[in-house]
Amino acid sequence: MAKIKVTLVKSTIGQVASVKGTIAALGLKKIRSSKELDDTPAIQGMIAKVKHLVKVENV
Repeated sequence: MAKIKVTLVKSTIGQVASVKGTIAALGLKKIRSSKELDDTPAIQGMIAKVKHLVKVENV
């Protein structure tokens, strides 16, 4: 399965609770923290919700 690297590049301060929860569910805690995740439709949907806060790269 393909992998993607998701990096938090902006703060979640001032965001609604659902966006903060999505960032936490992706496993991101601090700015510049990264996670390698499987490229599934569920993960793609989560990334689409928080695309203004994260950077996505193919691995």
